[in-house]
Amino acid sequence: MATNTHIKDFTKGNITRQLFVFALPLFLSNLLQIVYNMVDMVIVGNVMGKEGLSAVSVGGDVSAFMTFLAIGFSSAGQVIIAQYIGAKQKDKIGRFVSTMFGFLMLCAVIISVVCIILRESILKAMNAPDEAFSEAVNYSTVCMAGLVFIYGYNIISAVLRGMGDSKHPFIFVSIAAVLNLVLDIVFVVYMNMGAGGAALATVISQGVSFVSCGWFLLKNKEQFALFVRPGDFFHWDKSMLGDLVKLGTPMAIKSASIQFSKLFVNSWINSYGVAVSAFAGIANKFSSISNLVSQAMNTAGSSMVGQNIAAGEFKRVTKIIQQLLVITMVVALIISGAICLFPTQIFSIFTQEQEVLVIAYDYIFIAVLIFVGAALRSAMNALINGSGNYKINFVTAILDGVVLRIGLSVLFGLVLDMKHIGFWLGDAIAGFTPFVIGVVFYFTGIWKKGAAR
Repeated sequence: MATNTHIKDFTKGNITRQLFVFALPLFLSNLLQIVYNMVDMVIVGNVMGKEGLSAVSVGGDVSAFMTFLAIGFSSAGQVIIAQYIGAKQKDKIGRFVSTMFGFLMLCAVIISVVCIILRESILKAMNAPDEAFSEAVNYSTVCMAGLVFIYGYNIISAVLRGMGDSKHPFIFVSIAAVLNLVLDIVFVVYMNMGAGGAALATVISQGVSFVSCGWFLLKNKEQFALFVRPGDFFHWDKSMLGDLVKLGTPMAIKSASIQFSKLFVNSWINSYGVAVSAFAGIANKFSSISNLVSQAMNTAGSSMVGQNIAAGEFKRVTKIIQQLLVITMVVALIISGAICLFPTQIFSIFTQEQEVLVIAYDYIFIAVLIFVGAALRSAMNALINGSGNYKINFVTAILDGVVLRIGLSVLFGLVLDMKHIGFWLGDAIAGFTPFVIGVVFYFTGIWKKGAAR
């Protein structure tokens, strides 16, 4: 390929090295995002106690749900861009990116306005504890107002990842992480702004990350083959929008289903009291940590699989999947071992309240299931997403996000009366669904049809 391009070719070369080089910045980016979200929990928890933890937990669940379109359609966009590159059709990238950006930013504005209007009703439906309700409203309102920054950053990062560039998104997330830490201390500790201050710190840092990343992309648009005009962001290519919607809709449904099921599960969990609600926020962070390596490898693998399927390099696809399984399982087992051996030291980072810590010890086995499930589904999600097969994505979305995640949670939590532990257990077991579907999908060979894109 030309030396003046930032686009990476994954259809040849050492697979293991490519995975590590591509996935490492993604891993570090995910880590930093979790860190600056955890900073909110740690600072608010220590300053405001379990009520503050509960507010950030509930508000964070709502905020995460609002990103389902950004996650689903950005992931679809990443795959489509990778397939353009694998099929040697770089001339289409600019028109596609402008179409995706304009469409998703409009979606962000609409969702933001609707959620701000309905914010109290949403939090009541989430069973936000009375003691934490006002702070949860403050946290959610700020996050809803800043939704456009989250969508914008997801779009631009997906464009870069689709072209094989994971380094620069990491740089801009690093800037956001440092800024978030500083602003958290200023707003929450010194200005006593509570949970709303923590949300404001997050939104400002996300805004800076979005603008910085966008500026870099525009400055280097020729190296990324982004030949677009300002008007292209308002006049969308209907065919490309159709491709994005066809692949993005099941991915968005999968994201929304999983987020909705988590809202459903956590709404029941919140009903068991403020201590359980407070630990739910900590449990969510463990779930995020479980996805650190998994998501990084899944994201890297999706671009690599997408390019190689489009190029007809099916043997490389198999090798990519094998390497993904080995790497993610090794990491999952190491982290699971640390949680089993040092639970007190790990959980005490978030809170010193004994009432919350007692709940944490019952969660250890579930945490192990979450880590193993995340590791196994990483490789198969890379295959499913990278293939661009929207039908399999849709099936995975419905089974993982709705049928099993909610069904198993209700079975263990309500029918078997395991209470909050049962809801967490059902959620953890449902996380293995993409792995099972992915194995069947691989052995049928249907994924090879993505080469005809």
